[in-house]
Amino acid sequence: MMAAPLSFAPIAKHADPSVVTIRTTGAEVEPTPFFSQHAVRHETKGLGSGFIVDRDGVILTNNHVIKDANVITVRLSNDREYPAKVVGRDPRTDIAVVRIEEHGLVPLALGDSDAIDVGDWVVAIGNPFGLSHTVSAGIISAKGRTHEDVPLEPSGYYSFLQTDASINPGNSGGPLLNLKGDVVGINTAIRGGGAQGIGFAIPINMVKQLIPMLLRDGRVTRSALGVRILDLAKLPPQDRAALKVRSDAKGALVEYATPGGPAAKAGLRQGDVIETFDAAPVDGGSLQWKASTAGVGRAITLGVARDGKVFDAQVTLGLLEEAPPAVDDSPP
Repeated sequence: MMAAPLSFAPIAKHADPSVVTIRTTGAEVEPTPFFSQHAVRHETKGLGSGFIVDRDGVILTNNHVIKDANVITVRLSNDREYPAKVVGRDPRTDIAVVRIEEHGLVPLALGDSDAIDVGDWVVAIGNPFGLSHTVSAGIISAKGRTHEDVPLEPSGYYSFLQTDASINPGNSGGPLLNLKGDVVGINTAIRGGGAQGIGFAIPINMVKQLIPMLLRDGRVTRSALGVRILDLAKLPPQDRAALKVRSDAKGALVEYATPGGPAAKAGLRQGDVIETFDAAPVDGGSLQWKASTAGVGRAITLGVARDGKVFDAQVTLGLLEEAPPAVDDSPP
C-alpha cells in the first residue's frame, strides 16, 4: 500500500498565491401584489473562489459564482482587491472567465484530468464559508459523474470528478490540484441530503477546450449531430437483442434523428448505434461532448452499427441551437 504524502504543505505554498476570493453584489426583486406599482429590490451578496490562469489578470471560476452580479470584486492572497469584469461564461458547463487589471500575477498550471485515477490524492483550496485560503485534501473517489448523480441542470454538459476532499459553500470556482500542484478540476458542487465528504469538480480538460472560445467570443458556440441519443450501456438486454446489438457493444443509441439535420443527411436513423467518433470509442456522454466541441462545419466520421453490421458515416456538423438553461444551480 502506498503511503500518504508526508505533507501537503509544498502544494499549498505553491498554489495559494494564485487562488483568489470572489465577492459579488447583485439585486433581487421581491414579488409584489399585481396592483402594486413599485417592486421591492434587495441587495444580494455572493462569495466564491477562483484561480489565476494568466499573468495578465485572467481568472477562472464557476458561472454560478458570478451570475446576476452587478459588481464583482477579486481579492488576491496579498489582500489587494480589484474590480473584475466578466470576459466569458458558459452556463451549460458552469464555467466563467473574469479579468482584473493587473499584471505580473502567478498563474496555476493546468494539468491533465484524464491522467488522474480513482484513488489519487488531490488538494482543494478555496474560501468555504468565507474562511479564505482554506486547504483540504482527499482522493479522487470517482470519475464521470453526470447530472444523474448531481442535482444540476439536466441539459448541462457534466462529467465530474468526485472527491472526498472537503468542499463547502464558498469553495466554488477554486482549484482541485494533483500532487504536482497542477489544476485537474474546478470545485463546483456538493451532494446534498446530509452526505458528508462528497464534492464534485469539473475536469480541467473540459475547461481547456472552452477557454479559447470564452476569451475570444465571450460564449461557447456548439456544434451538433442533430440526434437525440441514449447511452447503450443503460439499455436492458432484451432491447439490445431487438436491435441486434452485441452484448458487449458500447456506444450511443440514436433515439431520434432530426429530419434534414447533419446525421439524417448522412443516412443515420432511429435505432442506429454510434460506436466511434473520428475513430475514438464513445458512449452517450462522451459523444454529446465531442459533437458539441468539434466545431460547426467540421466533417467527422462516425462508426455506426445497424442490424449487426458496422459502417462509417461521414457527417458535417451543424450549429446547435440552444435555449438558456431552465435552472441555474447554486452549489457551494
